[in-house]
Amino acid sequence: MSEVKLAAETRTEFGKGAARRIRRDNKVPVVLYGHGSDPLHLTLPGHELLMALRTPNVLISLDIDGKSNELAIPKAVQRDAVKGYLEHVDLLLVKRGEKVTVEVPVHAEGELAPGGNLLEHVLNALPVEAEATHIPEAVTVSVEGLEAGASILAKDITLPNGTTLAVEEDTVVLQVLAAQAEEAAEGEAAEGEEAVAEA
Repeated sequence: MSEVKLAAETRTEFGKGAARRIRRDNKVPVVLYGHGSDPLHLTLPGHELLMALRTPNVLISLDIDGKSNELAIPKAVQRDAVKGYLEHVDLLLVKRGEKVTVEVPVHAEGELAPGGNLLEHVLNALPVEAEATHIPEAVTVSVEGLEAGASILAKDITLPNGTTLAVEEDTVVLQVLAAQAEEAAEGEAAEGEEAVAEA
């Protein structure tokens, strides 16, 4: 998993006005939580943080005021609904060797059995427990040849060494749905037209 180094500055100004000023300077207000310590209010460079957050569960190495280094993972990200820029980010303090519970994206690969079936992602992300510095970026599942009615459970997914499920083993992650009823309705309509033509 990737580790991104970012320079962080502690902030002493709070509230909407202060947050706006921080964002005008192309920075993002951040709160660092964890390990029973008081929340630490920081600012991080906006563009670098935005790029780092493109990787799910990215491990961020924070150089705080050039004095201390801390490791963190994203916990909550608030974006502007229209423009998409980062408004605020919550980070969770982690330590090397510590286990954390996170959600990793589920990627499906392969072709379903012929017949116009649909693949439904019941879970887009799988809850897992992993060592903080070895969180998988994603898990990949083969759906090759699966037919309608088939489902893939959490226990069917191969996880990297050191990663365990943080959800019931029988939780449905993916399922294959039969072709939509619209197609059946079109077929019935065609039969009806043939019957009218015969009459």
